Amino acid sequence: MNKFSMKTEIISGNNSISELSNMPIKNALVVCDPFMVKSGKVSAVTDALDKLDVKYDIFSEVVPDPSIDVVSGGLFKGISLKPDTIIALGGGSAMDTAKVIKHLMDNIEIKLICIPSTSGTGSEVTSFAVISDPSANGKYALVDEDMIPDIAILDPSLTMSVPATITADTGMDVITHDLEAYVSLNSSSFTDALAEKSIRIVWNELPKVVKNGNDVEARKVMHDASCMAGMAFSEASLGICHSLAHALGGRFHKAHGRLNAMLLPYVIQYNSGIDGSEETEALHRYAQIARVLNISSYTDRSTVNLLIGNLKRLTDQLSIPKTIAQLGIDENEYKSAVPDMAKAALKDRCTVTNPVVPTQEDLENIYLKLVKGS
Repeated sequence: MNKFSMKTEIISGNNSISELSNMPIKNALVVCDPFMVKSGKVSAVTDALDKLDVKYDIFSEVVPDPSIDVVSGGLFKGISLKPDTIIALGGGSAMDTAKVIKHLMDNIEIKLICIPSTSGTGSEVTSFAVISDPSANGKYALVDEDMIPDIAILDPSLTMSVPATITADTGMDVITHDLEAYVSLNSSSFTDALAEKSIRIVWNELPKVVKNGNDVEARKVMHDASCMAGMAFSEASLGICHSLAHALGGRFHKAHGRLNAMLLPYVIQYNSGIDGSEETEALHRYAQIARVLNISSYTDRSTVNLLIGNLKRLTDQLSIPKTIAQLGIDENEYKSAVPDMAKAALKDRCTVTNPVVPTQEDLENIYLKLVKGS
């Protein structure tokens, strides 16, 4: 039996952020990172709140890979303010922080509005949040329906100034969401449709928008596609590519989307059993979505081989590193961390819906492929 529900109201298009001034907000907590305040981007939110003449405060201490301490700081401010609305502005870190703050305040009356400034995480429509624990050098993937935002505002104008490197990293995160949702044990016809539409857009538009960040139409469709991927994996969940990236990112603090991009070809190789004699269900699923991208050969096995090859060419085009050394991580330090990272990845919530049940040794072997990048 499959279930599909869509709690989040989605408002999209240029200047859609202005819709905030038409909402019944009385008291708001704005959650963002320091750059949003320093650059003045937060004014897009605060101007709308000023028009409503409502009380609000800004929590701008969000950092990449937000920690338990960061969330605690936002929670303290939220308890003091007692908002009826929490507004998250920024990337996945700001949205995840806002989700957990709202969840811990344990008040169903609080409305959560997410306004993404990057096209990647899909966090504006999901029940997922990822929080770091520096004391354990790890990340925790939290999942709770209470964290699904009430409203998502997809204003592509907020993404226009995102640098090419971040655009590439976040775009590869979307592709990973699509592929993992598609082969997930919890996939359905509804999540498949969203993943297929999303990956078709991102596969074609990502190289364009990395090359020319001022392409307004490409930014718009990328922003929508990122949200579609979020809708797909919020229902279908993900797999070991995300589990591995969570543990690796928690240990070495590198960009999540970039880690997904580096790991993805090896995860597909592992899940599809492409080097074995038997054909797995995951192999056929990867072949199906490859054909959506017009990647096709005589057999499913050769089609998936082509998919992996095309993924590697795409990451080359986007200047994604291939090896741990290129990522700036010491090889020996990385190798010594592999067993602990694999152990953490095995326990990750995303591993549960991976199409193949991995062992710790399997995950260690995938990690070690990043040493040579072959």
